[in-house]
Amino acid sequence: MNLTALSIAQIHDLLIRKQVSAEELVFAHLKRIEELDRSVRAYLVLSPERALEQARRIDGLVAANDPLPPLAGVPIAVKDVILTKGVRSTCGSKILANYVPPYDATAVTRIEAAGACILGKTNCDEFAMGSSTENSGFFPTHNPVDLTRVPGGSSGGSAAAVAAKMATVALGSDTGGSIRQPAAFCGNVGMMGTYGRVSRFGLVAFASSLDHIGPFGRTVRDVARVLQVIAGHDPHDSTSADAPVPDYEAALDQEVRGVKVGAAEEYFAGLNAEIGDNIQKGIDLLAKLGCEIVKVSLPHTEYAVPCYYIVATAEASSNLARYDGVRYGYRAAAHNELREMYEKTRDAGFGAEVKRRIMLGTYVLSSGYYDAYYLKAQKVRTLLTRDFQDAFDEVDVIVTPTSPLPAFKLGEKLDDPLAMYLADIYTVTADLAGIPGISVPCGFMKGEASNGRARLPVGMQLLAKHFDEARLLQVADAFEKAGGFGLSRDTRSS
Repeated sequence: MNLTALSIAQIHDLLIRKQVSAEELVFAHLKRIEELDRSVRAYLVLSPERALEQARRIDGLVAANDPLPPLAGVPIAVKDVILTKGVRSTCGSKILANYVPPYDATAVTRIEAAGACILGKTNCDEFAMGSSTENSGFFPTHNPVDLTRVPGGSSGGSAAAVAAKMATVALGSDTGGSIRQPAAFCGNVGMMGTYGRVSRFGLVAFASSLDHIGPFGRTVRDVARVLQVIAGHDPHDSTSADAPVPDYEAALDQEVRGVKVGAAEEYFAGLNAEIGDNIQKGIDLLAKLGCEIVKVSLPHTEYAVPCYYIVATAEASSNLARYDGVRYGYRAAAHNELREMYEKTRDAGFGAEVKRRIMLGTYVLSSGYYDAYYLKAQKVRTLLTRDFQDAFDEVDVIVTPTSPLPAFKLGEKLDDPLAMYLADIYTVTADLAGIPGISVPCGFMKGEASNGRARLPVGMQLLAKHFDEARLLQVADAFEKAGGFGLSRDTRSS
């Protein structure tokens, strides 16, 4: 039995029947990490003691025939921008290289209360700023599908860990597509809920009005189970929505016939032709399942990337001001006075991309430029949100590509930040509007990857109105069950 390829439901069933122990599951994943992570480099730090302590607690419940919590014994990875008490949490930055948090993020507290075993912290772009995980302050992560390519970002470590079966599921964060895009590049399912659906308490801030925590998994049902656990109001987070959380797994078994699916023409301009073919076949498959396909327009989409990079960098410049060498984190040793200590600490502690975004954000917030840039970007953000509200008056979900291109080569775009930014065109809109989104596999590119075996995966994105995550999961699960994950450019769905 391959213990690293199991779903959450399979793990639960095997534990109840006492055919496997939670401790065996953790050891199997730690062994696979030892074997594969030298080449993939998904993890920054492991927490075997913490995972095994939790596994033994679960095995105790099994031995006593007590009811098992929903994530009992499930090996999980956590992105390194999400705080874990007593386990080093660096945000992929040298400025926090030795930071050990004194508390857990709410999402971490909830997954452990649900029985999950945290294997370790995954690599990411520094402070979640990037689309390839090449901006990590330590090392880049490689895509398990093709080790010469990026896994996406900024949650590339979490996506790679799940794709390489070095974790059953994982937590990531999404500010402009950082869950959905790496899920597409690695062939996973990745989801973010509505802004406020999952508490941000303990998520190190990049852009506070855009940040989300969400799950990665290999199946829609696994993602639904994790989202069910981490969703819900949290008094520690003032932006956490006090809204009821429906039974997401119950939604998976509902009929999709009659669901109105919108296809936005603006999301198919400038798209890689092979990706476009696969997404069209995905839409055709949804139509065969009984969904009604409706053309919709989101006319302000072309302004999304500049709007996002003004709002996000402005908030980042404010949030990252706290890393000054005084309170915690790295402090430059050689300095003569306070200002010099600030300058040397931030210069040595931050990487190039973080510095670039701090400078841009400070500029757009500065006197004389606030109205011209930041205020105008917030007005455009409102227009983008209204576009979605108008579209959701006509349809239940909107389908788009997740990314305009497949996983690119390591180093290919590192020296061209603008090209990297433009690749976020299909994902930043949902973050700006605060609506939920999910990326699911939608077949493969035609050519082989560099390893001569696997083909590069394609991701299809589904979006829904605020707090309608259940509808997204319902449609995504129906698509998975109908074979949508395995669509290829060469074969039509039947």
